[in-house]
Amino acid sequence: MRVPLSWLREYVDLPATETGRDVQAKLVSAGLEVETVEHLGADLKGPLVVGQVLTIEELEGFKKPIRFCTVDVGQANGTGEPQEIVCGARNFQVGDKVVVVLPGATLPGGFSISARKTYGKTSHGMICSGDELGMGDDGSHGIIVLPPETEIGKDAIELLELVDEVLDIAVTANRGDCLSIRGVAREAAIAYGLPLRDPALLDVPGPNAFGYPVQVSDPLGCDRFTARTVTGLSPEARSPLWLQRRLQKVGMRPISLAVDVTNYVMMELGQPLHAYDRTLVRGTIGVRRAEEGEQIVTLDGVERKLHAEDLVITDERGPIGLAGVMGGADTEIADHAEGEGTTDVVIEAAHFDAVSIARTARRHKLSSEASRRFERGVDPQAAAAAAQRTVDLLVLLAGGTAEAGVTEVVGPSAPHTISVPADHPDKVAGVSYGRETVVRRLQEVGCDVYGQDELIVTVPSWRPDLQDINDLAEEVIRLEGYENLPSTLPRPPAGRGLTHRQRLHRRAGRALAGAGYVEAPNYPFVSEQVFDQLGLEADDPARRVVRLTNPLNDEEPALRTSLLPGLLGALRRNDGRGSHDLALFETGLVFLPRPEQRVAAVLPVDRRPTDSEIAELDAALPEQPRHVAVVLAGAREQAGWWGKGRPADWADAVEAGRLVAREAGVELVVRGGQYGPWHPGRCAEFVVVVDGAETVVGHAGELHPRVVKAFGLPARSSAMELDLDVLEAVGDDTPQAPGISTFPVATQDVALVVDKFVPHAEVETALREGAGELLEGIRLFDVYENEEQLGDGKKSLAYALRFRAGDRTLTVDEASAARDAAVALAGERTGAVLRG
Repeated sequence: MRVPLSWLREYVDLPATETGRDVQAKLVSAGLEVETVEHLGADLKGPLVVGQVLTIEELEGFKKPIRFCTVDVGQANGTGEPQEIVCGARNFQVGDKVVVVLPGATLPGGFSISARKTYGKTSHGMICSGDELGMGDDGSHGIIVLPPETEIGKDAIELLELVDEVLDIAVTANRGDCLSIRGVAREAAIAYGLPLRDPALLDVPGPNAFGYPVQVSDPLGCDRFTARTVTGLSPEARSPLWLQRRLQKVGMRPISLAVDVTNYVMMELGQPLHAYDRTLVRGTIGVRRAEEGEQIVTLDGVERKLHAEDLVITDERGPIGLAGVMGGADTEIADHAEGEGTTDVVIEAAHFDAVSIARTARRHKLSSEASRRFERGVDPQAAAAAAQRTVDLLVLLAGGTAEAGVTEVVGPSAPHTISVPADHPDKVAGVSYGRETVVRRLQEVGCDVYGQDELIVTVPSWRPDLQDINDLAEEVIRLEGYENLPSTLPRPPAGRGLTHRQRLHRRAGRALAGAGYVEAPNYPFVSEQVFDQLGLEADDPARRVVRLTNPLNDEEPALRTSLLPGLLGALRRNDGRGSHDLALFETGLVFLPRPEQRVAAVLPVDRRPTDSEIAELDAALPEQPRHVAVVLAGAREQAGWWGKGRPADWADAVEAGRLVAREAGVELVVRGGQYGPWHPGRCAEFVVVVDGAETVVGHAGELHPRVVKAFGLPARSSAMELDLDVLEAVGDDTPQAPGISTFPVATQDVALVVDKFVPHAEVETALREGAGELLEGIRLFDVYENEEQLGDGKKSLAYALRFRAGDRTLTVDEASAARDAAVALAGERTGAVLRG
């Protein structure tokens, strides 16, 4: 809503020193969002005067029509001689009064005017159009032609009100009253503590039997309809300059006098109106719902097929307007022209149901200034005053006669009354306002207030958004100033903090970040075809997904059961954009459907749900364990002056799993495995013991070449995924201080020959168990294969065993005995023999 400050001052005596910025600050403090303050004519500098065209000479030989004019500007040019001006416009003639800018002036945009030679003539100034003066389009698409009575030499800046400030207000959907100068003036009067001169306080004649006949068949859709008639309008009458300028300032284009007057009153009072050419209306004006399939041609020239829920204005022929949205072309007011303008009009000022108008406007994709107001709430009591204001202006400006007949159809209604405790705003804001302040503020917005501790508040007709006690509390709080509310920090109860689960997730993320991984969160939506790309078996449980009823993307209608699809997509995108050395991780929920599908109950909103209702709701939700996953590609260690780099491989993915497990206080059992997207010969299986039984909690390794090709990934990409919730359940992350022995370590190296298919993990596990409590650490430092020395299908695994006792120095015999016991158990379990 654009509000010229000059128009606002007509209804509120704002201090003369108040600028648009000052008023903006006041209105913002009162709760209105004033987005900008536009300074019209800020860079405009005169002389800019009224002139009369004396002669016009058509210049020949140019690509476009050019005219050489002499214009009488009075004494404005200092000589009184006619001003010679070259102009290309065609919409004026000899004798017309025009706006002339003289040399030395500056037009909007910093355009300086000086005498210059053009088209073989010297032009001393310009004859101006509305666009050149920053006025906007007036419909003429040419220069401004002023009324004949305009005084020659008069200052056009003052005449056209070119200097002004315009507030641009973003009106929220609940404040339809502020889509008018009247509504904004009321807010400004409250903000400044000044009286309001309400433009709707007019002497309005009562309804009588002589008015234009109106039949309202749908009182729910239209609860008030006022009709007034004006006859004898001058066909040549034009909107005066002040009326045109006000419409332009609020963002509307002047059209014709009758239309301009209805638009002016709508912007002034907030009541949409419509003017019908009385000679084109046939019989009684009616208000009803449309019949399915009826058609109407609206004022924009579009033929529209009506819906049975559309509210329409009719005469005996059928629909002549979409109620509250746009009139019909059959009864359109004719523009002023010689002998062709409309002379008799019927003025409609009605109040329509907000929901019905909003649906009609959206159904026909036809938003108008009228529909914007009706769907946000219009003051029903202003209809008669708006009709009277329109009649008065038409009589004044077009020489018409107001007929005595007044039609007013009013449906049954009652004022809205709310009972509110006087201290309710205090409780909402946490501030003690007191009863007197509450009553005063509510009365300022137009409420009638009675009572002491319990207030009976009657809401004004122009505020349909005030529906309950909290709306009234908001009015008090905003007028007292949101900025005056004290700032208080909430006090959380002691002993609360992150849960054990949350702490584990954060530690896992920090550990992976510290190891060089970058977190890459992804959307939890997947397509079911992604499981084929991952190479999952047809009966794999991960293929059972939770499908969304209203997915954001029809191609991804399911919730993920693994983190890998999103991470692999992120890996592909980053690699495609030039980042080839990648290590990404994500911790997030996966969604596993329960064996029995349940329908979630709808919880009540008028009370807190019971524990059993919440439990029932939880039971209907899918299981949502939290997983952690990583993907790697490219170089894991960069090459440089320090030496050669190395590529990321399956071992890095396995180590990422071990890293996360250590944060959870879990020692993973790592062994060879085979699952879904991983290469069958380079896949590790992570196992933990839960209630005495081994449970697979994840996999890591190099991705299968088919998966790499399906996702468009770099060659030899690796990945890992773990179930964090299982690690949390079995782990003990209590910090353990390491025991430090002062006695020396004894190191024994062993090289064991085993079959190639025997995993290193099984050999290490046997060595660790066989060595007993004296073993402090074990490390595989060499893998050797040679058929000539070891035999066909054999490999050598070399381990460094570290032995230490906490209470003595170990002897060679004790260390050797522990080593032999370890080798013996490894030989028994894996067939390992000492090499050479």
